[in-house]
Amino acid sequence: MATTVTHLKAQLGAAAPASRATQDAPWVRWSLIGVALVFLGFFLVLPLAAVFTEALRKGIALYFQSFTDADTLAAVRLTFLTAAIAVPANVVFGVAAAWCITKFNFKGKSLLITLIDLPFAVSPVISGLIYVLVFGLQGWLGPYLDAGTHPWLGDWLNQQDIKVIFAVPGIVLATIFVTFPFVARELIPLMQAQGTDEEYAAITLGASGWQTFRRVTLPNIKWGLFYGVILCNARAMGEFGAVSVVSGHIRGETNTMPLQVEILYNEYNFVAAFAVSSLLAMLAMVTLVLKSLIEWRYAQSRATHD
Repeated sequence: MATTVTHLKAQLGAAAPASRATQDAPWVRWSLIGVALVFLGFFLVLPLAAVFTEALRKGIALYFQSFTDADTLAAVRLTFLTAAIAVPANVVFGVAAAWCITKFNFKGKSLLITLIDLPFAVSPVISGLIYVLVFGLQGWLGPYLDAGTHPWLGDWLNQQDIKVIFAVPGIVLATIFVTFPFVARELIPLMQAQGTDEEYAAITLGASGWQTFRRVTLPNIKWGLFYGVILCNARAMGEFGAVSVVSGHIRGETNTMPLQVEILYNEYNFVAAFAVSSLLAMLAMVTLVLKSLIEWRYAQSRATHD
């Protein structure tokens, strides 16, 4: 190795600075930084500033008055309800899928990973259409939910006021579909890198499967799990395409915040539309702050562990 380095130095010449191969000229660094800042300012900071500017254009009083509308409040409640159901469901599925894929060998593992990635490849509009084709009146299960075709089931569902399409269950199902890869895809690479040595050691010492997961696996993946939960929650609250297909756009009942923004904007109620948009923007900024804190905390824990 030393002979190779000496030979390279002789070829490059002693006068060449040793740092030239690993450092760029100052003007190159500053140019790249400037391009990155201009890009972020034009495509990120400027749109966010425009949202808050338009929301507050007619005063702070009218801004807060926009949130007193009954339909807007219903949209906010439905958005948080959907996220409160979809995120825990995806956490359970994501942890189970990651545990299964990384800790065991079985036939069809590659197929399972491909299916987990499927929502990333499918348009959100198609994701919503899937549930319309399954649970709609003309869909595969629609006739079984119709009181006229199957009275025993349809009447019971009507009595319990249970609907899927154009109702909250359909919105939740569509949201779960488009968000379920986030937790699993965050945990799978992390758990693959960690390996299975600690789990095998725990089992050898007499720990049960649940004890091994709770005391060994879960502490090792907690930061990756938090990261996946944050991304999943952000997508669940901001989903538009899939929810738009299955919601029916019923005011005060099936409109989430993104759908409410569209309705308000189409009605030329710009202040209210940008006010609701600003709330979504603030949720996004909170998500970014939490993401940065988790990344910093994870780096600190890795440094302490090493």
